[in-house]
Amino acid sequence: MGVKFIGYIGFNNSSEIYPNFGRQIDRLHVEAAAKAQEAGGFDRVLIPFGSSSPESQIVAAHAAAITSKLGFLIAHRPGFTQPTLAARQLATLDQLSQGRVAVHIITGGADAEMARDGDTSSKAQRYARTDEYLSVLKQEWTAEVPFDHSGRFYNVRQGYSAVKPSNLPIFFGGASDEALDVAGRHADVYAYWGETHAQTRELVARVRASAARYGRNPGFSMSLRPIIAGTEEAAWKRADEIVERVRAIRDSKGIATSGHEPVNVGSQRLLQTAAQGYRTDKRLWTGLAAVGGAQGNSTGLVGTPEQVADALLDYYDLGIDHFLIRGFEPLEDAIGYGRDLLPLVHELVAKRDATRAVAS
Repeated sequence: MGVKFIGYIGFNNSSEIYPNFGRQIDRLHVEAAAKAQEAGGFDRVLIPFGSSSPESQIVAAHAAAITSKLGFLIAHRPGFTQPTLAARQLATLDQLSQGRVAVHIITGGADAEMARDGDTSSKAQRYARTDEYLSVLKQEWTAEVPFDHSGRFYNVRQGYSAVKPSNLPIFFGGASDEALDVAGRHADVYAYWGETHAQTRELVARVRASAARYGRNPGFSMSLRPIIAGTEEAAWKRADEIVERVRAIRDSKGIATSGHEPVNVGSQRLLQTAAQGYRTDKRLWTGLAAVGGAQGNSTGLVGTPEQVADALLDYYDLGIDHFLIRGFEPLEDAIGYGRDLLPLVHELVAKRDATRAVAS
């Protein structure tokens, strides 16, 4: 099956433990992160999206212009751009980058953040809109003649794009029932946050069942925050330090570190994982999810490079063929992953695939 690694390009070198950089864009960091992760063997990098962040497609276009092999996973929120225009924008970037673009569809689970961009629709309405949005998007990419579309959210008359993507995968996240239905219909890769082995089996099965109804078989991407060091003891010490640093920052700002009640199902699942303990399975770390309210990618694997690689192989055996990894020292950790972790995982996966091939 093989495995692909997705890195991360933030807009500056900040993280949960370095919050003072703000969200302003740092061109030199974007360029350094792109070049480092290309050199480190990452297949793609995620360019994030937020209601107050720099624009992801423009950042990806700049990073693509200074690299030659690195792919880009562009976070994109449906509903603020007409799907026909978004299709042409993404296809144009795909062509200019010579096929290095994928899109990560972020429907949006937090009403307050959506309202900042003027969207006051309900969660159910947003997923229904995303479903229709993606249908129009893909039709714009594939139609050989002008097409009409009449729907609940979009009406297109004689839509047509002269620019087509070479191969532009759709990644999709969301763990609610509405999200899984849309994922089954549209996702080439289903993306979710790092959970336990048992939770992963359950979610993979649900997504596959949803996709099977539409004759589809998506890949799976797990997002993790690996913490690696020369010894296991040093790695767990670093994990403890990160938790205490985040706790201190939140306390200084009057932000709660317990009693979280997130509205999105993905975060609720992460808090359920965190409730099982600071460390679950072999080395799944839930410390940041517990104190930070499971806001996004906040679980990790902790240990030496060899131990973390072995833990990633367990998830590979469960059907995960993409790993999105990012650290707390964004640039430094990305360089370390490329040097110390990715080669080990590729070696383990190659051996596992060879064994399976002989057995079959």
